[in-house]
Amino acid sequence: MDADAWSAALEDWRAARLAALKADDGWLNLTDRIEITPGRHSVGTGPENDLRISAGPAHLGTLILTRAGVASFRLPGGEEEDFGPRPDAPPRLVVDSVLLEIHRVEGHPALRVRDLLSRARVSFAGLRHFPHDPAWVIRADWIELDKPAMADVALVDGRSEKVQLTHSASFLHEGQRVTLIPTHWKGGKPMFVIRDATSGKDTYGAARFLIGEDIGGGKITLDFNKAHNPPCAFTDLAVCPLPPPQNILPFPVRAGELKP
Repeated sequence: MDADAWSAALEDWRAARLAALKADDGWLNLTDRIEITPGRHSVGTGPENDLRISAGPAHLGTLILTRAGVASFRLPGGEEEDFGPRPDAPPRLVVDSVLLEIHRVEGHPALRVRDLLSRARVSFAGLRHFPHDPAWVIRADWIELDKPAMADVALVDGRSEKVQLTHSASFLHEGQRVTLIPTHWKGGKPMFVIRDATSGKDTYGAARFLIGEDIGGGKITLDFNKAHNPPCAFTDLAVCPLPPPQNILPFPVRAGELKP
């Protein structure tokens, strides 16, 4: 791909990224995250509810969560609707003017609420980036581990989650070997949680996410121009992973998204 075509493709990717951020299930309209237990819970903005939320009507309905973790929602009129499964997303349901999700961290369920009428999406100032830099498109070695390994990954809220490690990506930077570990997978692609010498200065302090692409022939493409802010850069209600020690880089990566 020539430079002009690559730049155009990157701009298209950034436009899609912004659109996803501002979508109904993006991160700009998240209003609540409330941990829940099995049982029946009244939900609404009124103070008498078991789960008092920040958006929607005073009496939204009743959340029903079984001990097996199956969720449904009973509307005030008596109709009951199930939370529909989604690929790479928590089970969700639209009720009135809010999007409800059952989000789990290490098996512990929480109700996430998004306000579909929120003006935060409209007023969002947009994303900022370093200039395009093709030097940060790296074709790395994609190495399968001898055997999968379980690891604890720290989360921004002080907890941790267990993940399975299966591969690493390795490349040379200024003569030094760099090896990154993908701790999560999104849409079937490996996700690297990284931090570098720009973190907390030009870029978000906790981490950025990078999705590996074009896996084949023992190689993987790491386009750091697509390094992007995690959800917790936009809302305190998100629970994001932090980078493992291997993914904390001592040098600056001046590519990708800047701090919001």
